[in-house]
Amino acid sequence: LLLQVADMLSSTSGGAVEASNVGTHITDPILYVSGEESVEQIGSRAARMNMEKNESLFLYSSTRLDVILDAVLQLNPAALIVDSIQTVYLDDLPSSAGSVVQVRECASALLQVAKRTGIPVFLVGHVTKSGDIAGPRVLEHIVDVVLYMEGGRQQQMRLVRCVKNRYGPTDEVGVFSMEEEGMCAVSNPSAFFLSSQLDQPSVCSAVTVVMEGTRPLMVEVQALCSRSHAGSNAPPMRVPSGVKKERLWLILAVLSKYTRIKPFGVDIHVNVTGGLNVTEPCADLSIACAIASSYYERPLPTDTAVVGEIGLGGELRPVVQLERRVLEAQKLGFRRIVVPRSSGKLRSKFDIDVVRCDTVEAAFDAVIGKARRRSKDFKVSDDAIDYNGGSADSTLSGEETDHDL
Repeated sequence: LLLQVADMLSSTSGGAVEASNVGTHITDPILYVSGEESVEQIGSRAARMNMEKNESLFLYSSTRLDVILDAVLQLNPAALIVDSIQTVYLDDLPSSAGSVVQVRECASALLQVAKRTGIPVFLVGHVTKSGDIAGPRVLEHIVDVVLYMEGGRQQQMRLVRCVKNRYGPTDEVGVFSMEEEGMCAVSNPSAFFLSSQLDQPSVCSAVTVVMEGTRPLMVEVQALCSRSHAGSNAPPMRVPSGVKKERLWLILAVLSKYTRIKPFGVDIHVNVTGGLNVTEPCADLSIACAIASSYYERPLPTDTAVVGEIGLGGELRPVVQLERRVLEAQKLGFRRIVVPRSSGKLRSKFDIDVVRCDTVEAAFDAVIGKARRRSKDFKVSDDAIDYNGGSADSTLSGEETDHDL
């Protein structure tokens, strides 16, 4: 991504090659400094992305900050890229590269260079296992903009998320796809997160609209309900992927009390397709509908999307930026969307049927139907499951058990 940024800067900042009688002169070069990779490694990657003809892009491999600053003063580049701040060091400091002192002092030195020369500086920082920038927290306070790139090795999609911006808002997200020629912008990310299985009904999926910054994204949430192993002393499994486990437990607790779904004795797996992590509460209703679809073995209509946050009383709570979500669903060809009734009226008119529901049970009636029966795989009553390995007294009806509870 930084190589592509350097290539764009060299082509837009007037970095043209001027021929003269003396020779070739570069007007606005871009300096890319790497402390982790050699010039040959970066050059081969640049050649793969068709950048070998860019004579305004200079590659330099060094970890000594004093040597890097000498190259900056000699070349006077239009922009400086340092990859990464954890690999450079100052000779005057006794600590090793990557330590708290070295990272802080090196970043401060680069800050002074940027202020005195007016050269934009891009710093690459390592992240910890928790997803935070490695090193002192002051590193984020020194710079003007902080961007995070999200996406695993097995995922084709990359999200560039802004968490600090002194020049504008921080609620913007860039969606890119990793291709052979580099990072390519995704014009329609919602279509990427929707699988081809939506062409035919599936008994395990529901579609919702989440907001990544100011950009609405349509994602598919899948769920699988299977009967727990009979005679096992372990409680049923709850395996979420792309969803916080605490949120899944809360939704299951609400479903067990306010709907006819009894998840006791049922293993439940939840997955968000495309590898996206959904943290927005407005995706609660899609998780619940996917679980209900697998539990009753009743598929949701392929032209229906659901949006809503589930409260502890089984009610559907209001949704923010509802009009943008409805518009995104309409763009992708959905004909109906289920939303909370408390979200208020839509100021614009849409060519999509907006179904308003008060409770999660009413939402199930709208997308699955009122005539719902439990899957034949769940023959043993959930109220009769004994987690000690046996079966409890199954003579009590579900209604009596609820009153006893």
